[in-house]
Amino acid sequence: MRRTAPPSVLRSGAPRLRRLTELVALPRRSPLHPQLARALAAADALHGLCTDLHPVPVRPTATTRQSGCYRMRDGDPIDLRVSRRHDRVPLSFLHELGHLLDHQLVPQPRRFASPSHSAFRRWRTAVRELDSRAPARASRTHRRYFDSYRELWARSYAQTVLVTAADENLRDQLRSVQRAGDAFVWPEREFDPVAAEVIGVLERLGLLRVPTAAAA
Repeated sequence: MRRTAPPSVLRSGAPRLRRLTELVALPRRSPLHPQLARALAAADALHGLCTDLHPVPVRPTATTRQSGCYRMRDGDPIDLRVSRRHDRVPLSFLHELGHLLDHQLVPQPRRFASPSHSAFRRWRTAVRELDSRAPARASRTHRRYFDSYRELWARSYAQTVLVTAADENLRDQLRSVQRAGDAFVWPEREFDPVAAEVIGVLERLGLLRVPTAAAA
């Protein structure tokens, strides 16, 4: 018998600016919880999200096919899935959190904000200045997906959270995957202008916890 997906996350009340630690429900009994909690704390220190959603669950998986997945039904999230079989749990979790943010700015079926929302305009310009990180042997279809604004946002959002984290352990993990040449991150110097624009997006949306001059 084919298993059915869990129900969509419920909504109630008027949208309000929420802490990410209120919005995301981590799996407390999972061995991944300490890593997920550190990554969530870093994102929460950077920004919130204006929403009427109930908490979005994070579900660990044992798949080797993908390090993470954001599941949704129409305009509503189902969950964030993170594989315990990969060695970059914080990066993978933040990648899926970036998808959640991107989707919930325009909560419609299969719609994401990053390709067309005006708050992302300067980010789109900056990220297109970077060389593609798509694997050399990637098919045309996979390369188009890997270099889509939706994926570029999720990767640049995750890297920005790690770059700005007060947690030295998280920054060390980022440096480790950068040294390994991981396709999901960019070299530090190349990425700096994009990180500034990710922060600019969050500020223009009114989500940044500590406003800066980035959105000027």
